[in-house]
Amino acid sequence: MSEKSGILPAALWMTGAVASFSSMAVAGREVSDALDTFEIMTYRSLVGFLVIVAVLSATGNWKRIATHRLRGHVLRNLAHFTGQNLWFFAIASIPLANVFALEFTSPLWVIVLSPLILGERLTPMRALAGVVGFLGILIVTRPGAEPLNIGMAAAASAAIFFALTNLATKRLTRTESVLCIMFWLTLIQLILGLVTAGMDGDMALPDARTAPWLVVIGFAGLLAHFCVTNALAIAPATIVMPFDFARLPTIAIVGMLIYDEPLEIWVLIGAVVIFGGNYLNIWAETRRLRKV
Repeated sequence: MSEKSGILPAALWMTGAVASFSSMAVAGREVSDALDTFEIMTYRSLVGFLVIVAVLSATGNWKRIATHRLRGHVLRNLAHFTGQNLWFFAIASIPLANVFALEFTSPLWVIVLSPLILGERLTPMRALAGVVGFLGILIVTRPGAEPLNIGMAAAASAAIFFALTNLATKRLTRTESVLCIMFWLTLIQLILGLVTAGMDGDMALPDARTAPWLVVIGFAGLLAHFCVTNALAIAPATIVMPFDFARLPTIAIVGMLIYDEPLEIWVLIGAVVIFGGNYLNIWAETRRLRKV
C-alpha cells in the first residue's frame, strides 16, 4: 500500500484509537470514587486476559505463547503496571487534558532513555527534540506559577514508566509475537493487581454501576493499542502522529462538556510544543531512514 493510499485507512484506525483512549479515561474517572487504582487495574486486566484467551483459542495460536523471555515480560509489566496506576490516579485528580498533554511526553523520554537501555545513539536532532519536549512540560506544569500538584506529578511520572514499557516492548518484539506479549501483559498485570488490591484486606467488588465502566476500560485499552498498531502498519509515523495528537482537543472538549473542566490555554500551548518535539524527532528519523 502506498503512503498516499494509506492515509485514509490510517485516519480511520486513529479515529478508533482516539475514541478508545478517551472512553478509557472517562470510564476510569467514573469508577475512581468506588475503586482504587489497583482494583481498577485488576478488573481491567481480567477483561483483557479473557479477551486474549478467547482470541488464542479461536485462532489456535497457543503455540505462540513462549516462556523463554519471561523475565523480560515481568520487567516490562512492572513498568506498565506502575505507569497505568499513576495514569488512573492522575485522571481522577486533574483535568483530563492535562493528563493527556503530559502523556505525550512519553516518546521524548524514550529518546532520553534508549541510549541507556537499548544502546541507541543520541543524535543532535534527538537531543533537540527532547529539549523542546521538556520546554512543553514546563509550560503545562508551570512550576512556581501553580502550587505543587500530586496529580500533575503522577501524570508526568506515568509518561516515564510508559517510555520504559515501550523500550522493553521493543526488546521483546525481536523474538516475541504480539499475541505472546499481550498474553503475558494481561496475565502478569492481573496477578499484580490481585496482590496489590488485596494488600489492605479489603477489595471492592464491581456493582451494577461500576461493572459496565470496567468492561469499557478493559476493551478500550486493548482496542486503542490495536488501532494504533494497525495505523502504523499502513502509514508512516509522520502521518499517524498528527492524528494521535487529536486525542488532546478531543479529551479537552469531553472534560469541558462532562466534568465542566476549563480549557486552559497554557495546557494547549504546552501540548503543541510537546507535539512539536515528538514530530521533529519522527521527521528526522524518517529522513534518515530514507537515506539508508
